[in-house]
Amino acid sequence: MRLIYGTGNPAKLSAMQKRLSGFDLEIVGLKDLNIEIPEVPETGSSPLENAYQKAAAYYKLLMEPVFSCDSGLYFDQVPDEVQPGVHVRNINGRTLTDDEMLEYYSGLAKEYGDLTARYRNAICLIVDDNHIYRAMEESMASEPFLMKSKPHIMRKEGFPLDSLSVDIKTGKYYYDLDKNELDTVAVEDGFLEFFQTYIDSVVKRKIALK
Repeated sequence: MRLIYGTGNPAKLSAMQKRLSGFDLEIVGLKDLNIEIPEVPETGSSPLENAYQKAAAYYKLLMEPVFSCDSGLYFDQVPDEVQPGVHVRNINGRTLTDDEMLEYYSGLAKEYGDLTARYRNAICLIVDDNHIYRAMEESMASEPFLMKSKPHIMRKEGFPLDSLSVDIKTGKYYYDLDKNELDTVAVEDGFLEFFQTYIDSVVKRKIALK
């Protein structure tokens, strides 16, 4: 089964493909389609609203099964006015580059000390007009981690904040974790449960049609 992942971010596509490699799914990204993809506004107040906005826009354009994800970043010890939430990359009305994100968030960590952080994640899959799956389960949220002021020497395009992120259990920067641990951090187990539920529903529909 082919599903289009509604992202132009190669790092996000690669992480999802690796985590879903055990499923009978072909995951392709927007750049694989070789067509012009318009920018989709993300005006929702939650990751789930943004995930649905993106998936609905891409489905309307492509008329193929497509899913989109969205995240919100939340810190324990910063004032509400600087809490990023769904506006992780958009600060003060500007869309930040990877380098600008590193500078901004390392500055927050300098000002408030090491930040205890957590991503809340959501997904929306639109198969057709009658089959829309969406979720923002606790199992999709990241484990709490620390965001430091000093970045790791490594960088990965599309995931700039991983250079500032430290695993609380091991005290290691994300880029010092082994490959399997890093893939799990990028795509949490709740996403696997979501796609298993989708595959089970497809099987049940096929059986019902026989």
